[in-house]
Amino acid sequence: MSDPEQLPSEPEPVPVWVAAARPVPPQRIWLNVLLLVATLVTTLWTGAEHWLSFDADFRQPTGPIDVVSTVLHGGWYALTIMAILGAHELGHYMACRYYGIRASLPYFLPVPLPLTGTAGAFIKIREPITSKQSLFDIGIAGPLAGFVVAVPALLIGLNLSRVATLPPDFQGLALGEPLLFKVVSYAIFGTLPDNVSVNMHPMAFAAWFGLLATALNLVPIGQFDGGHIAYATLGRHAHRVTIGALVGTIGLSFYSSSWIGWTVIAVGLLFAFGWRHPAVWDEDVPLDRTRQWLALVALVIFVLCFTPAPIEPMELLKGR
Repeated sequence: MSDPEQLPSEPEPVPVWVAAARPVPPQRIWLNVLLLVATLVTTLWTGAEHWLSFDADFRQPTGPIDVVSTVLHGGWYALTIMAILGAHELGHYMACRYYGIRASLPYFLPVPLPLTGTAGAFIKIREPITSKQSLFDIGIAGPLAGFVVAVPALLIGLNLSRVATLPPDFQGLALGEPLLFKVVSYAIFGTLPDNVSVNMHPMAFAAWFGLLATALNLVPIGQFDGGHIAYATLGRHAHRVTIGALVGTIGLSFYSSSWIGWTVIAVGLLFAFGWRHPAVWDEDVPLDRTRQWLALVALVIFVLCFTPAPIEPMELLKGR
């Protein structure tokens, strides 16, 4: 996810060599490193919990726990999810560098949230993006890079996973399966009986979270990557897509409570930055054919990574 600032009313394109020649304000690299290390700690802790759950096959862990071994096994999750999130943000960063637009290095968010251990990552774009081409390339570079890392992680992680019988009194969480996850899982495990489920290896869970994060970023709203791609593709008509997407996410909140928090964030960003995307100087100039096809690729990736009910309690699903 990127966070570009508002544009002036009549922006002018800035040649790359001019932007590169301007003095660069000092960056607090120590803060990026500190957040990176802190996020590694929180995701290692979370990964250790995932490993204990995986090792127990849907039952309560028994016996003494080897803390050092468990934390090391948590690296399966921690390193995978940080690779996916890092690739996503570095995709944005390298695209900014290509166009001579100043941007920060990635800021990881070490939040000790259940299941994830992080709230993701972001970069700060420190000057306006003035053309549709650069806006499109910067917006799509992150999801493409993250997806490229998430796919092999999913393939490896599911091959490391195993099937296990659910205990009759199991009270855990059910994770919604994106279309790509369903296809790979079926190719590996086939059709499973009702009382059997895939016991996800921590690496597979990291890939699942990476796919979900990719889908959320591609929702065509405001300052999310999907909002940048939609505006670069549709110009001034993109706000209609934004409204439609927002109505859709509000509707999903009634279907699955796991959408409520994300919808609140999306609405907050729209009120903070406006319902219409900041303008670029060539708003009425169509994108070239290659980028139009890439926009379609982004839509396909969104469909492959999307799930309408990301996280649900098992007892709630049984009641439907």
